[in-house]
Amino acid sequence: MGEKRIGVCNLCEAICGLELTIEGRDVVGVRGNPADPLSRGHICPKGVAIADVYADPDRLRRPVRRVGEGTDARWQEIGWDEAFDLVADNLARVINEHGDDALGVYLGNPNAHSLGSMTHGTAMFKSFRTKNRYSATSVDQLPHQLVAHLVFGHQLFLPIPDIDRTSWFLVVGGNPMASNGSLMTVPDFPQRVRDLRARGGRMVVLDPRRTETAKVADEHHFVRPGTDAWVLLAMLHVLTAEASPDDVPTVASYVDGLDTVVELVAEFTPERAEAVSGLPAAEIRRLARELAAADSGVVYSRIGVSAGPWGTVCQWAVTCLNVLTGNLDRPGGAMFTTPAIDAVGTGLIGRGHHDAWRSRVRGLPETAGELPVAALREEIETPGEGQVRALLTVAGNPVLSTPDGARLDRAMRGLDFMAAVDIYVNETTRHADVILPPTTALERDHYDLVFHLLAVRNTARFTPAVFEKEPDQRHDWQVFREITLRTAARLDRKAPLKKRLVQRARLTASPTFLIGQLLRRGSSGVTLAKLRRRPAGVDLGPLRGGQLPDRLPARSKRVDLAPALVVQDVARLASVPAPAGDELVLIGRRDQRDCNSWMHNSERLTRGRPRHQLLMNPGDLAQRAIQNGSRVRVTSRVGSVEVEVAASDDLMPGVVSLPHGYGHAGDGVLMSRSRDVPGVSVNDLTDPELLDVSGNAALNGVPVAVTPA
Repeated sequence: MGEKRIGVCNLCEAICGLELTIEGRDVVGVRGNPADPLSRGHICPKGVAIADVYADPDRLRRPVRRVGEGTDARWQEIGWDEAFDLVADNLARVINEHGDDALGVYLGNPNAHSLGSMTHGTAMFKSFRTKNRYSATSVDQLPHQLVAHLVFGHQLFLPIPDIDRTSWFLVVGGNPMASNGSLMTVPDFPQRVRDLRARGGRMVVLDPRRTETAKVADEHHFVRPGTDAWVLLAMLHVLTAEASPDDVPTVASYVDGLDTVVELVAEFTPERAEAVSGLPAAEIRRLARELAAADSGVVYSRIGVSAGPWGTVCQWAVTCLNVLTGNLDRPGGAMFTTPAIDAVGTGLIGRGHHDAWRSRVRGLPETAGELPVAALREEIETPGEGQVRALLTVAGNPVLSTPDGARLDRAMRGLDFMAAVDIYVNETTRHADVILPPTTALERDHYDLVFHLLAVRNTARFTPAVFEKEPDQRHDWQVFREITLRTAARLDRKAPLKKRLVQRARLTASPTFLIGQLLRRGSSGVTLAKLRRRPAGVDLGPLRGGQLPDRLPARSKRVDLAPALVVQDVARLASVPAPAGDELVLIGRRDQRDCNSWMHNSERLTRGRPRHQLLMNPGDLAQRAIQNGSRVRVTSRVGSVEVEVAASDDLMPGVVSLPHGYGHAGDGVLMSRSRDVPGVSVNDLTDPELLDVSGNAALNGVPVAVTPA
């Protein structure tokens, strides 16, 4: 029968609890844990496949170094000490010879899902004084973090939709049926939608594709990519210029800037929004009024607008809609979590900042200590002081997941040195001189520092490692410790002795020890010992209303609805010409079985009906005399790819869609993948010059041409 063990899935933001069946060192069964107070037994295909990652024969388990170049290159296993010294020697050499900024660092999405990355990885990156810091944040949620910093005073003080109690739920450019929630940790979203409908509530979706979420919604409306800002501002216009005073709740006394909001949206009428978005003005008015009239309502936006040309304006407008309708900080609205470890209130995660420095080549501003990853390629290619000559990546694949990936791929060949902390050889790490593979999720302790902050219910859960690591394996936190300390010892410029001693002590403490300390500092009464006794997790109750203004991170304890950066960008939006309506625009998409640019080595996640095709409206195909199922060439300003096309009524006319981060081609020694996954990278088409004011890349709404191949 096998031994039963409690596990956790850390492959997406839903953080579902698992019940594993173990025989020896093998996982022979995976199911959802019905005792988990947040996921309640829910599991998606990725959760089952977590055993595939652990057992994957292509997964690296010991360090490797690249020997030879080009087609003659091969991977050679080496010992950990040799690998650590090789990395430290070369990182220090580049910094000593060319300065701090000659080192570039990149963090992929899985870092937020690893306890060791959160406790020790962040310490490693802070130890490097480089300004060339990049991450997946700037192809994802950066507008959300910037707006939270500007409006509330902290980049991760993010309002969460109280989906379990709301009566009216508007989803703009989000697909939680596929993502399991994003910046809204919401496992078992399908059941929560059924519960919403059972209590008489409604869900409305605005999206240029009839997504999996749109198909279960009460209403779905097409909106042309890149025009959501006009729609959201028009809804604000209705609330402030067309509604009677009795129809709109009084804004809380701790909110500043309402008069400025009214002025900013005065000219963004529903008719103007209809002209650019395709959403009828009458529908915009109706949706705004329904939101205002609902007993409880909440607006939620995600990657479809976050990774667009006006992501910051959109997220600001969503915040304003929730504030102006009285739905901020009240049950059923947009609320704030009270986690057992409050990474915001304790200062564990910094408040964030904007424009503290700029990129060397294009002068792009940093946000929260990072430059836009769209600038990484040019910072590698362009000679001069501060040129990126060495690169360290951790759990990331920017060649496949960031703008103009094909050119970034070529640029990486010119690096003096590259190291990667990763379990795979992929399109990016194949350029590394050394790859250091950490243990996987089933081999290390876990506590979610980030996603308990973003969950639709307050819970806490500590999950001990299911398997003990093998003697020749290293946890990620151990890898980060060695890179940090060994590199620091080789630098010409040393930190003060006291600082070095503190750093060594902190890096030597395990993540589990640090979690115990942080729990004791909290006020929830939850301790590590209690969580060990209850591995399924502890329920801390529903989200709590009435927390503002006391919990506001802003030193003023006030909400600023009119930050200067947003005011300027709304004014810029008002002056730009309407997007051309006759050109095709490209959007991404995801499948519940995908996890950005990885998880494609699992046969159970890639089998079945192909999902790599370009989706295109039948009318657009007919207009171009393109046959369904044929190969087409998709061309943007920066690149061109060939792929099969599939007709789909789910696409708005004028919109085409490719999956994000999909398509891997094995090429022998440089790729560890045992089999190919058909498809092309959508980011060979995305334009690094199309950026939101935050620096987030506009992955959606990219102008393209589609012709027969």
